[in-house]
Amino acid sequence: MVRYREYSISFGPPLTPKVKGLIIATAVAFVLTYFPARIAHWGYPYFFFGLRPYLVTHDLFLWQPFTYLFLHAGFFHIIFNLFVLWMFGPDLESLWGGKQFLFYYFLTGVGAGVVDVLLGPHSIVMTIGCSGALFGLMLAYGLLFPERPIYMYFFIPIKAKWFVALMGVIEFVSLFGQAGTGVSYIAHLSGMLIGYLYLRGFRLPSGLRRNYEDWRRARLRKQFEVYMRKHEKKDDPDRWIN
Repeated sequence: MVRYREYSISFGPPLTPKVKGLIIATAVAFVLTYFPARIAHWGYPYFFFGLRPYLVTHDLFLWQPFTYLFLHAGFFHIIFNLFVLWMFGPDLESLWGGKQFLFYYFLTGVGAGVVDVLLGPHSIVMTIGCSGALFGLMLAYGLLFPERPIYMYFFIPIKAKWFVALMGVIEFVSLFGQAGTGVSYIAHLSGMLIGYLYLRGFRLPSGLRRNYEDWRRARLRKQFEVYMRKHEKKDDPDRWIN
């Protein structure tokens, strides 16, 4: 009996659960922010949820390095970013699992936002978009699947490792002409750098780690002393005294 081999043809990688969830969440956030801003000139979501370093450092809008990932400035911006997420995300999620994939996505995305704040704590320029996380995904893809072909402009094949290296060089060169472009190249490079350090198992030097632990213990001790002094002032007849 002759058997025929079955072939399945698909355009690009199939969506995995976490990638699908990120695409849906980002698309919903776009609808709820972009259209009101364009139609009603309502800038409230961008002001509170876009990343402005000055608001983070001076007004403690500490959620902005996270929420800025879900905001986008237009159709081309969000379509391109979601295309990149769909292109590189599923293979990484399939390899790592959903929880590890999400951790890495937000590590590189939020980390890129934090670097942006640290380098310009007084800046009022707003950054939006998940490109920092996406460049982190590209870096991971190039390290984990270095020989896989990527088709630039849909028809020029290039190995993933060389594609990632090329993108890194382009972003680095573009960094010196950033003014007026409206693109945060530093966030892109930061996402790649954080991803590289994480995947290579970077750890704090022992001296810095020890200093951090000493500072953390001293801070907890001070909080405990404040807590005890506060409660010792209360006149509680039912309190146990040892």
